Formats: sequence, structure tokens, C-alpha cells
Amino acid sequence: MTTSSTDSAPVAGTPGGSTSAAPVEEREVTVSRPGTAQDHPTKGDRFSSFDVADFAVSHGRDEDWRFTPLRRLRGLHDGTAAPADRTRVSVSVPEGQSGVTVSELPMDDDRVGRAGAPVDRVAAQAWVSSPVADVVTVAPDTQVSGPVVVDVTGAGEDVTTYGAVLVEAGAHSEAVVVLRYRGSGTHADNIEYVLGDGASLTVVVVEDWDRDAVHLSNSHALLGRDSTLRHTYACFGGDVVRSVPHVRFDGPGGDAEMLGVYFADDGQYFEQRLLVDHSVPNCRSNVLYKGALQGDPDSDRPEARTAWIGDVLIRPDATGTDTYEKNNNLVLTRGARADAVPNLEIQTGEIVGAGHAATVGRFDDEHMFYLRSRGIPADTARQLIVRGFFTDVIRRIPVGDIRDHLEDLVERELESTVL
Repeated sequence: MTTSSTDSAPVAGTPGGSTSAAPVEEREVTVSRPGTAQDHPTKGDRFSSFDVADFAVSHGRDEDWRFTPLRRLRGLHDGTAAPADRTRVSVSVPEGQSGVTVSELPMDDDRVGRAGAPVDRVAAQAWVSSPVADVVTVAPDTQVSGPVVVDVTGAGEDVTTYGAVLVEAGAHSEAVVVLRYRGSGTHADNIEYVLGDGASLTVVVVEDWDRDAVHLSNSHALLGRDSTLRHTYACFGGDVVRSVPHVRFDGPGGDAEMLGVYFADDGQYFEQRLLVDHSVPNCRSNVLYKGALQGDPDSDRPEARTAWIGDVLIRPDATGTDTYEKNNNLVLTRGARADAVPNLEIQTGEIVGAGHAATVGRFDDEHMFYLRSRGIPADTARQLIVRGFFTDVIRRIPVGDIRDHLEDLVERELESTVL
């Protein structure tokens, strides 16, 4: 694949024109060493609140919203959304599994909001508009035999819903949780993952909405000492889908892996805006997101658009940190645009390693030549390249059924491809 890469600046395809990659440009990573957070606020110190009134209405010039098509959010960002309805949430637990409880908690319960408070107006609105949080609790030392599936279903066209989901993994527990979004409508929610010491939690989020859906989500993960989070995000459906995950470490030895795949067709807008906040010693994080985009020139909305913003913060006390983040985008047609912005802020030199990369590009001519020289038709060769592009992420999921499901979603996209 022909690519362009950068350390901190956005890279993008050219809307409506050629999407050939620009020449590779290398830049040194800027290392800042501020005295205190008050002297030099970081992205990890951004304002947060549970009160909607504490946030101004978002505008296109705001840094956190400069890519997002605000006019397509149906009033989620400015208080003009349709009257809210109760989120439709169902939870299934493996049959006969002990140590897993499903419950509801009022939003003012002290157990809700421990991982983090809303960081934007939409998340705050979702918080105050949700009467309860749907809670999945895995007891300490429990090993869950199969996936716990949380289904969130849209309430239908012209209906707005808000929700909150809390997943708590007790100390030294092991569990897999699948959070699946389906149906149509307008939805905003807050998701929390709280991991006790030594816990291992695998999460798979599948955005498989109908094409008319709009979804804005804030999520917070709080990792205890020596805990492990494996988080995979897959976005294939919806009209506008914006995900804002935050990861924090509450003790040394934490390990967070954030994986993602997304496939945007004509008219779709997908955005992921991540923050991994290292504030304690000897923690690890690895971020790998891969996306493909294709537009249909015959559509009334031919452009496909994605934006990926990845922030990693290493604070002064986070010695021994080992982190890397990477985002790759495959632009399949003209009229598709991908923005990729990796950011790395380092406040201590006593780390194991830190790095980041981002690419946006078209097919590699050498790959195409190799496949064509073996008698493979051009359309089939392109589809093989797309499948291989996503394999690097999907194969890392440790649950076979989930891997197969995501591969099926990729196949479904390729069946309607305009390559």
C-alpha cells in the first residue's frame, strides 16, 4: 500500500479529486516538560463535568469538533434534539454462569462515574437524561465461560435516546463483554469500564447501526494495578458515529490494548477521538486502528469521511511507560477523505519507549501487479488486499466467534464495494 506518514500533523485524502498519497514527510516528536498541569494544561487535564450548563454549545471552530459535521447531529450538541426516550438495553449472560450480575443503578449512585466524568456537552446531556445506568458486574476471581452480550437498540427514526452502561470487573476476574449497537434513531451515551487489581477484561464494541442512525459516545476505562484491558472497536453502520474513549491507570502494571476497524461508505462519517493517560509507573498501552473508505460517485452524497485523533499522554510520574499508537487508512475511491492525527506528549524521559504513526493511501501497485500476474482478476485482487488490510487487527481478538463476525462484516462491505 502506498502511504504517507506523519508524527503529529493530519494526513488526508483529497475530497473530490485524486487520493494518491503525498511524499513521505518525517518530523521529530516534540517533547514537552511542563512544571505542573496548572502551568501547562494537558489533554488529560481537560475540563469535565456532570452538568450540561458547564459546557458551551459546540461550534465548528472548536478543536474537539472541527472535523465533526455538527449540522448532522440532530441537535445532540446544542440542546435542540427531539424529546428523549428510554434506551432499549438487553444483557445476556452465558447460561449457568455464576459470579455475573446484571442490575440498574441511579445515576447519582457513587458507583457510577468512577472512571470519569463527561468531557463534552453531549456526554453531559446523556448523563442527566439517563434515569439509570445498566450495570454488568463480574465478581472477584470469576472466570466467565463465554461472552456477556449487551445489546443497545435504537428506538426508531426521529427518536432520541440516552443511556449509560457500566462494566465492572472485580479483582483477578476474567471476562469478555460484547457491546452491540443496532437499529435506527439518534443516540448518545456514556460507557464505563472499571477493572480491579489483576482483572482481565476483553471488550468488543460493534457499531452495526442502520444507515440513518446518529450515535455519539463517551467511554472511560479505569485500570487497577496489574490489570489488562483488550478493547476492540468496530464501526460499519450509521450515518454519523463519533466515539471518544479515555483510558486511565489507577496503579502500576496496567496494560491497555485499543484496537479498531471501520469501513465508511458514501455519505457516512465516522470519528474516533482517543486519549490514553499514563500517570503511574510501569504501564503499557498499544493502539492500532485501521479504516477503509469508499464513495459512490452516483450517490446523492458521494463523499465518505473519517477522522481519527489519537492522544497519548505520559505524565512526569509515569516512569517505565511503554506505548505505541498507529492508525492506517485505505482510501478506495475518489471522493473519500480520511484525517489522521496522532499526538504524543511526554513529560518524563525515563520510559521504555513511545512512538506513533499514521498513514493514508491507495493500493500499492506492486501488490496489484503480484496478484494480477498470478491470474487473479483486478476486482478480486483489490478485495483480497482489503481483507488482508483488516486481518492485522481482527486476528488479535482472542475469541473465535467475534473474529468470524467481524470478518463477515468486512465481507458484507466488500459485496457492495464500488472498486
